[in-house]
Amino acid sequence: MVSSDGEQLGILTLADALAQAEKVELDLVEVAPGSSPPVCRIMDYGKHLYQQSKKTHGAKKSQSSVQLKEIRIRPKTEEHDLQVKLRHIQRFLEQNNKVKITMMFRGREIVYADKGRKVMEDIKTRLGDICVVDQFPKREGRNMIMVVSPPKK
Repeated sequence: MVSSDGEQLGILTLADALAQAEKVELDLVEVAPGSSPPVCRIMDYGKHLYQQSKKTHGAKKSQSSVQLKEIRIRPKTEEHDLQVKLRHIQRFLEQNNKVKITMMFRGREIVYADKGRKVMEDIKTRLGDICVVDQFPKREGRNMIMVVSPPKK
């Protein structure tokens, strides 16, 4: 048994422990049920619950979430437009987000899938060390998809 100010009170019966908690108008809370004998503490249970919720809220706040951003290109995307898309990809990676690069083939462009793969490889080499390829270029229907993420620190 532990008192409200952290002082060890020793091993007590349940009735004695409840009486001591009632004397100081606090609650008797079991903090370590797995130990032998179980450890109980005299505390304000409402305040304890509030502090626990504040801790979990603070942990959630500091936790960063990774989002998946998507950039769409075509095999005939011009050089300047490709550079703009690359800047967007770099910005997303700096914000610690994953990026899904989708090459869309329309109509008969699907015949030029090898050209699309070359463009994807070019993007990968231009990005260089600022990214890690999670999924290499892979065709899914009329699209070719590559997923990149920021390097681990």
